[in-house]
This record gives sequence, C-alpha cells and structure tokens, in this order.
Amino acid sequence: MENIQGGKVDKRLSKIKVMGFIEQLKEKARKNRKTIVLPEGMDKRTYEAAEQIIKEDFADIIILATKQEFEEFGVGYDVKGATIIDPLTCEKTKKYAEDFYELRKAKGMTEKQAYAMVISDHMYFACMMVRNHDADGVVSGACHSSAITLRPSLQIIKTKPGSKLVSAFFVICVPDKDMGANGVFVMGDCGLNQNPNPEQLADIAASSAESFEYLVGEKARVAMLSHSSYGSAAHKDVDKVVEATAIAKKEYPQFLIDGELQTDAALVPEIASFKAPDSPVAGKANVLVFPDLDAGNIGYKLLQRLGQAEAYGPLCQGIARPINDLSRGCSAKDIVGVVAITAVQAMAEDK
Repeated sequence: MENIQGGKVDKRLSKIKVMGFIEQLKEKARKNRKTIVLPEGMDKRTYEAAEQIIKEDFADIIILATKQEFEEFGVGYDVKGATIIDPLTCEKTKKYAEDFYELRKAKGMTEKQAYAMVISDHMYFACMMVRNHDADGVVSGACHSSAITLRPSLQIIKTKPGSKLVSAFFVICVPDKDMGANGVFVMGDCGLNQNPNPEQLADIAASSAESFEYLVGEKARVAMLSHSSYGSAAHKDVDKVVEATAIAKKEYPQFLIDGELQTDAALVPEIASFKAPDSPVAGKANVLVFPDLDAGNIGYKLLQRLGQAEAYGPLCQGIARPINDLSRGCSAKDIVGVVAITAVQAMAEDK
C-alpha cells in the first residue's frame, strides 16, 4: 500500500487494523475538537448518539430542540455535556433570520418568511450556525429526507469553491480486511445524483478520491464501475462510463482512476489479471464509483445488510462546509460514526 505521498503506509494506517476505522477518526478528532450540530432534537436516536459522543469525548455537540421536544425525546439520556438550543428562544435567532433574509431576498423571500423558516426548520437554523462560525458541521437526516437536509445547505452554505457538483458518498467498512484499505472503501454516488452524465461522473470520481485520501490517508485507487470490463460489453451505458473515465483521467491526473471495470475485476486480483491485466486499479480498488444512483444505493445496502458491512453516510462532498446526511434507517451508532467523520472533514477545511 502507498500513502498519498507515494511512500510506504505510515503508522497511522496500521492503526486502522488494530482500532477500526471509525475509532481512528475519533482519536484524530480528539486532537482538534470541533463543534457539530445535531438538529433533530425530535428523535431519540439523536440523544442516544449524543450521550455516547459525550462519553467518548471526541467532539462538542449542540442539539437543536424545543422545550417540548427535549422533554418528550431526551428523557433518560445523559446529555449534560451537550449544549441544547431552542431556536424559538435563542438570542442569536434574530441575527440568523436577518442574515438568511439577505441571502435569499433576491429570490423573493421576505423578512417574515426568513424568520419563520429559521425558527420552524432546525436544519435552516443549523446551517446559519455553521455559516456564522458558531459550529463546524451538521449531521442530520435520521428522520428527514435528503432533500429536506440538503436544500438549506445549498441555499446557505453553498458549494465549495472549484466544485462542479455536490454529490454523496458512503464510507463502507467490510469484514474482509484484505480488500480496500484494510476493509475501508469510499463509494459514490450512493445518495444524490440520479443519472449523472459523463462530466458529472468524472467529478464524482475526483471528489470521492479526495474524500478517501483525507479520511483514510492512503492513495485512492478509483474504479469506474460498469457491467463491462475494458470493452467486454457494448451498450450506451458502458459508453457513458468509458467517456467519464477519459474525462476524469484528463482533468484530474493527480488521482489514480481507471475503468470501465466490473466489480469483481475492480476488487479481486486473480480476476483482474485476466479481465483487465494492464489496469493500475483493477484488483486493488478502494474507491468505487457507480454509474447511477440505482446501482450505488442498491450496492451499499446489499453490502450493509447481506455483507455485514458498516455503512456511514450519505456524506456530502462539494459543499463549502461539512454538512452530512443520514439514512432514515440509521442507528445511534451510525450517527456517532458520521459525527466522527464530520469532525475530521471540518479539520480538513482548516487547511
């Protein structure tokens, strides 16, 4: 294995084997503490996750909840170490509403509408906190759709400079430590873009490679997945992946990207040796880019439910600050893991 500088894997990577990937991220987060907002104070999983994060002490937590929500859902959880904020009574609500109005008045929003949205939708309040540097990131989506989670993010935080597309990826930790980076993969897009065109698919590949390298510390090896390997099948869907691979190689030469590859050719060296013998990625991929959202979403859930993999996400890439979505089927443990990832993403934004 290589690290992102091209040398041998450093001691931090060996910890992935011993500690587990998420545990390693928590250790990293403790050294540069970040404040993460959990806007869903109307869900018990939020409090269960916050209690565990406080116990493990790797991030500062803010929970957004009205008095009624806290009394209904927070009872029985020890979250004394978290900050509980009620947007209805917070002293900064008026400023957040004024700032939000300034952002959206050109789109026809009134001051009254801006205030109503900030106090009634916790995700808008959370994004205004991040925009005003009162928090470093947001984790939401346990009881809200991706659209409800991401719409405020794009309106308030906006896209990262230089980013062409906002996309979603999952960190997948599989039991077989011989694959990926000691069992760790990044997979995209599994949660946002329905049917990306070749240019968008190339951008997803580059963003996913960047996400892998700053989270894992190892050099990304990106496989552009298809039902074809190196021309073994002819179809317009294959053509899209072939074109996307060519664009990605030209526009993002800093990353190791290859395709089109079937999943077995991307992962298994013995199969790669005859399906794609000259590929620098085949048989050792650690970043998997799916041709469309159907394939990505189905793929990660099969790994999670049948393959006993841990799945963290959907995590967002291409937004200016760390704003991450959750699957509505997530557990409190999943939320803890995504908070650790979000804290490390926030550390990367400092650089």
